[in-house]
Amino acid sequence: MTPFIVNMKKVGNKLKLIALDMDGTLLSPEKHISQENINAIKKKQSQGDIVMICSGRAPEDIKQILNKYGLDCPLAGSNGTVLEIDSKILESVSMNREDVEEIAQKLDNEQIPYFIYTNQGIFAPDDWSDRVADILEHTEDLTEDAINDIKNVTEKPYRSSLIQFFSNLNHLFLKDHIAFNKFFILTYNKTIKEKLTSLLSRIPNITITTSGPTNIEIMHKDGHKGSGLKKAAEYYNIPLADTVAIGDSYNDIPMLEIAGLSIAMANADNKVKNICNKITLSNSENGVSHALNKLVE
Repeated sequence: MTPFIVNMKKVGNKLKLIALDMDGTLLSPEKHISQENINAIKKKQSQGDIVMICSGRAPEDIKQILNKYGLDCPLAGSNGTVLEIDSKILESVSMNREDVEEIAQKLDNEQIPYFIYTNQGIFAPDDWSDRVADILEHTEDLTEDAINDIKNVTEKPYRSSLIQFFSNLNHLFLKDHIAFNKFFILTYNKTIKEKLTSLLSRIPNITITTSGPTNIEIMHKDGHKGSGLKKAAEYYNIPLADTVAIGDSYNDIPMLEIAGLSIAMANADNKVKNICNKITLSNSENGVSHALNKLVE
């Protein structure tokens, strides 16, 4: 694996690798990238720094968004399990078949809606809408933020060309060289979330995290944003001391913990803020731009 050669040389400061989360961080509450954030990223790139995206979203989803805003960045998608640089997959951490089958079986038994992120696209059970409707019918006291989040996620399968439906999990295993990188599971209340976490935590080879109050995310135990950032740093031959991570949620913690400089969004969970070196503005106030221009030397 030959490291990418950066044409620009930084004057006075060392080259940095900067990892940005997307939802709750780079993206506004309306799921847009502001011009201020775009300008700040391009400024850092012009100075020779590497700005990467480290997101729970699938690589295809990340690239669609970046292309829309004219951004070109390496990425670690599906919570850092898939590292892609210059259109090449350099690392892919996948779950084994037995774990995938066990997770899916437990979710199917409870009729929980979920996505499976793979190297051949995102898949959802074909009774997705029925599962969502059933859970919503039995859930009370949803906050406005939770309702908006649920609305966005539950509509996604029907407006996205990236998501396919399946009726039988075994059909997915018939696809050549398929790799299962992540489960994204919708959970609408604390009781369901705690029950699922307890059930799933008994599976030894996985790690469980969350990117919001209404979801659980599952990967292989070696797959997380920290490993994605570490592998990218090795590729670019940048010491971890010269890396920066910016995020807002629990699934960002592994990369925030290993980065040389960790920055939490103002809208971040308090646990995230408590482990970070600095705090920037919220994602509704161009917090990424503020961090890159004011907090990252």
